[in-house]
Amino acid sequence: MQIVLIEEGLKFLVLGMTTVYLFLYLMVIVLKFEHKIIKKYFPEKKKQTATASVATPQKNISNDDDEIVAAITAAIIEHRK
Repeated sequence: MQIVLIEEGLKFLVLGMTTVYLFLYLMVIVLKFEHKIIKKYFPEKKKQTATASVATPQKNISNDDDEIVAAITAAIIEHRK
């Protein structure tokens, strides 16, 4: 009686593990196929170089930094009220 239960348990173990393995394998194949389709019909746009941000004068950057610091300080003061 005990041996039959162990054999059935091992059969279910093999069946379950095989099912999970096949499902995961099939999922990987489908995802690879989907990736190829998406790359073909929806290619990534090329990123533009940031040459405009390099040419920005330093005084504008420091003014932006001052405004950011002022906004953060005001938010902290308002939060503490």
